[in-house]
Amino acid sequence: MIIQKNEKVHIVSRRLFEGDLRRHFAGVVMDASEHAIKVRGFVFVFDEGKNEFVRRDDERQRLFSITDADLVINLLPSGALISNIRYQLDEQRNRIVTDGETFTLNINEFSARV
Repeated sequence: MIIQKNEKVHIVSRRLFEGDLRRHFAGVVMDASEHAIKVRGFVFVFDEGKNEFVRRDDERQRLFSITDADLVINLLPSGALISNIRYQLDEQRNRIVTDGETFTLNINEFSARV
């Protein structure tokens, strides 16, 4: 399998239409098959009023098809602290995802610059 149990992932659901909700998910792979993964983690939704991604408080388990062309699955470092993940802007005003300690992931290609 290409994705293994206990790997950490950041998943972007691509918007199909202008008004679609911007949703991301970050978590730990609980189980994996050739076609799907079960991930435990947190949902992040873009708040248009605040112009930022906001994390939902409750931890969730989600199933994702790894063959779905509308998903972008980023593998995170094994030491990534999922509960500390947040979104911020870097010095060039690119949107990044970070846990503040072990990784920084530029996701500017998935959202407009502010």
